[in-house]
Amino acid sequence: MSKPRPSVQLLLTSIFVFLLFAFPALADSKARVVRVSDVQGSVEIDRNNGRGYEKAFMNLPITEGMKIRTADDGRAELQFEDNSTLRLVPDSQIEVPKLSLRDSGAKVSTIHLLEGMVYVNFQGTKGDEFTLTFARESIALTQPAHLRIGLGDADAAVAVFGGEVQVTGPGGTVNLAKNQTGRFDLVEDSYKLAKHVEGDPFDAWDKQQNQYQQRYADASYSSYSPYAYGSSDLNYYGSWYDLPGYGQMWQPYFAGAGWDPFMNGSWTMFPGFGYGWVSAYPWGWLPYNYGAWNYVPLYGWMWQPGGAWMGGYPLPVFAGLPPGYAAPRPPIFPGPRVIHVNGGAGSKVTQGLFTRIEIPNNSAGLGIPRGSINNLPHVAGLAETHASVSSGLHLPEVMSTPGFYRSGFGAPRGSAWGAHGYSSRTRSSSWGSRGFGSSGSMSSAHSVGGGGHVGGGAVGGHH
Repeated sequence: MSKPRPSVQLLLTSIFVFLLFAFPALADSKARVVRVSDVQGSVEIDRNNGRGYEKAFMNLPITEGMKIRTADDGRAELQFEDNSTLRLVPDSQIEVPKLSLRDSGAKVSTIHLLEGMVYVNFQGTKGDEFTLTFARESIALTQPAHLRIGLGDADAAVAVFGGEVQVTGPGGTVNLAKNQTGRFDLVEDSYKLAKHVEGDPFDAWDKQQNQYQQRYADASYSSYSPYAYGSSDLNYYGSWYDLPGYGQMWQPYFAGAGWDPFMNGSWTMFPGFGYGWVSAYPWGWLPYNYGAWNYVPLYGWMWQPGGAWMGGYPLPVFAGLPPGYAAPRPPIFPGPRVIHVNGGAGSKVTQGLFTRIEIPNNSAGLGIPRGSINNLPHVAGLAETHASVSSGLHLPEVMSTPGFYRSGFGAPRGSAWGAHGYSSRTRSSSWGSRGFGSSGSMSSAHSVGGGGHVGGGAVGGHH
């Protein structure tokens, strides 16, 4: 089979997307974008646009100056270009005062912990600088390290799980090695060193997420992407194909005949750029910031790497469309800050004596906790044959409360240790409660159901 050539209109659209989104990023060589890679429960984000806190959701891009906070049932994960991660437990808040790029290409990241607790897994990419600050203390990371920072009203603790960490503050400098903890008195400006690490209930969650990233990390990501983040999700939630006339193509599991890549997500307003598409799928970072979607006969929708990196403010880009397909278009500006598109069903988690998940064939992984099913290709095959598949899930203790399933598109990622008992079906530590509310985010979010896309202010259907 031969690779179809994009039409002139689609080619011009791709050029326009490149000019609109790539050039501003190139003009400011210090601009960087990192990813909100997981959102569970109540999480809010201040996007530094003068509107205060709004509801956060997966795959939002993070830029310099933004803030994130979690409620007493919320957790969040930030993923950096080299797969370094920062995770917030409930009742925590951070700000991102610096995300820049030096002339040498080295990435400079600064995260300030305002309250609560975070886990940091820094990959230690050569030349990169990663700084963590809390109160008047500072940690500068240049080598791989895995640590936990907890901040109270008058004290703080830094526990090191791997690597070496140096903490500098008014009370002096302390070097912490693996399995050591530094306890800081923020009133007296003093510290104590403990040669052990006390466990926390959220250690298991952090460990599981690290194991997921390590197991599904792609050492060859540079063959198709300029960045590593998002590659683990591609390997877990889908499969690569080498198609004659097309080359390397990727497709998510559970992508039935009626699925298309823009069924679920949000049109989100980005100051200075207009509307960009934010995917709701747990793997939906890399395929929407790079490359193009191509409809391949007998295969359906597939993602093809290549082209220009769009800097986290993407518009839909296609290399081939099926006959009669109404391509999604951004809404007319101005409009609501967030417009949700909910065109397809996701997986459903039910909790009782045994926790189970039901996965429809057209869900494309929506709602499947990451790493929770060991043999996802096999389960996808059952869903294709029987329209849906049901599987049992075993949840860690910290995930067993119903509150962790209250928000988002389906069940959270990372909420299960494993899966067992496949069956096919023929039919389709807390730091105190803050109690904050949403800063008007619900009034600015509109929803579009039934598989429609917003195009020029009107709703267009799938064909």
